[in-house]
Amino acid sequence: MVNMAQTGALESMIVEEAEKPVDREKTCPLLLRVFCNTGRHNNIIDYSRGNVPTNELQIYTWMDATLREITSLVKEVNPEARRKGTYFDFSLVSPDMRSPSYRMREIGSTCSGQKGADDGKTLAQCRFTIGDYMDIFIQPPNRMMPMMRRGGRPY
Repeated sequence: MVNMAQTGALESMIVEEAEKPVDREKTCPLLLRVFCNTGRHNNIIDYSRGNVPTNELQIYTWMDATLREITSLVKEVNPEARRKGTYFDFSLVSPDMRSPSYRMREIGSTCSGQKGADDGKTLAQCRFTIGDYMDIFIQPPNRMMPMMRRGGRPY
């Protein structure tokens, strides 16, 4: 039988561990494989049978990296994404444990030149696992229609 006081203590230890900042001087970075696409997310089929989309960006970072930080790194190598008002819609692509395919899960969005609710989300908070891919849909500001999330909700 599990003591409720022990369960609460264990839960608080896990939360504290997840929120602890990473010492980037002493912690080895991980390789984050990022796939950017303008106009839409890459198709999940592009990740099948050991393949990945061709538009790969490799980033060495840590579990405490924020979506805003990743946005900045993408903008460094993608001049078109630097324009104010450009939206970045982030998804994680992970192996599906029940089949030999992958699943895509939306984790947040950022916008160049504007503060947003997801800016401070870290890879750890998004439940990123080493080996997952990150898929980023980049929408330039000159689009006529507002960007819609899955499910039809506007940003």
